[in-house]
Amino acid sequence: MTSLNTVAARLKLVAMDVDGVLTNGTVTYDSNGLEHKSFCIKDGLGIKLLQKAGLRVALITGRSSAMVERRAAELGITDLIQGREDKLTALQEMVALMGCTLEDAAYMGDDLPDLAAIKGAAHGACPADAVGPVRDAADFIATTQGGQGAVREWAETLLRARGEWETLVKTYDL
Repeated sequence: MTSLNTVAARLKLVAMDVDGVLTNGTVTYDSNGLEHKSFCIKDGLGIKLLQKAGLRVALITGRSSAMVERRAAELGITDLIQGREDKLTALQEMVALMGCTLEDAAYMGDDLPDLAAIKGAAHGACPADAVGPVRDAADFIATTQGGQGAVREWAETLLRARGEWETLVKTYDL
């Protein structure tokens, strides 16, 4: 079994699902039929730290949502695939466009459509509240739930394994 440090050092892409990972998985509609989602700010900073470390971050989601487009834009994420249930195929397409392989990618998901991508990536992860088969397949299980800091926790774990965490933290400690 390859160590997390070895896998993390090789990563070029960190991809994730949205609903249940960056959100708590709840979709709310108001009386006008508008959809609402809540995103954890700590997850956003975790993504920014991954990007500062030179990693590309991508979102692959089974639903299509203007809120996801907005959040991706706010975080500087240009690799966004929406409306795809075939997460592994989408991940394979993304790494091919980058000129790398699944061995250079990590993926976080929470439910059955994410299972193949979690197994196919070099490093698979999930929030604490992921479904059983996803938890069983994941290399990393966050102690926090989706939409409540699981991505931030995962980002810190990967950046520590790469030996970059302390340097990144120092950029905030003036």
